[in-house]
Amino acid sequence: MNLKKEYSFSVIIPVLNESSRINQTIEHVFKTSSLSGFDVEVIVVDGDPGGKTVNSIRSDSVIKIISRKGRGAQMNRGAAVAHGDVLLFVHSDTMLPEDALRAISSVMKEKTQVGGAFDLGIESDKLIFRIIEIGVYLRTRLTRIPYGDQAIFIRKDFFRMIQGYREIPLMEDFELMRRIKKLGYRISIIPQKVRTSPRRWEKKGVLYCTFTNWALRSLYLCGVHPEKLLKFYYKNW
Repeated sequence: MNLKKEYSFSVIIPVLNESSRINQTIEHVFKTSSLSGFDVEVIVVDGDPGGKTVNSIRSDSVIKIISRKGRGAQMNRGAAVAHGDVLLFVHSDTMLPEDALRAISSVMKEKTQVGGAFDLGIESDKLIFRIIEIGVYLRTRLTRIPYGDQAIFIRKDFFRMIQGYREIPLMEDFELMRRIKKLGYRISIIPQKVRTSPRRWEKKGVLYCTFTNWALRSLYLCGVHPEKLLKFYYKNW
């Protein structure tokens, strides 16, 4: 069965001050599309009112949008103009597996599947990052709640039906996946790794980032409002 034209994809990339790497990310997405043969549109949504990142994009085929800052708001803005059957949300420092679109298409053949994500891979040879990957693998299999750096994908019609991301300052990816799970839908985890930059771990240290992420998730589950979490995040970041 030829799956190449079964689905079209909208790749939505929320950005803020990513001029130095956005073209590399876009080129990788188009290369992935070319290798798989699927139709893809790329939508870059800049949270900078001056559009510093979108103004640095070289490709004329990219849809460029300026939005208010906040990943939830930016991704919703991109989804609102998307034409693809499947929305694929990709961070600007994350590279997809080469056959990502084919893998997603295979998942989407099952009508009960509304979305999912990939396993996490980190672009570093350091052993500590292999340990982090294993931890994320186990956490994701246990909770079925992937995070945004794992390249979340979702059927566009379903995304719009549940009114997309909550436009909160933090935890928008966690909240969306948790909400879908509570609604009784299955979240698929594709056993192929995205490749994400280690920069956030290298900036503050692995243990520090791990503790901060754990604390944010725990406080959110205890009912702390995301606005207060944002203050905690910046205070500790």
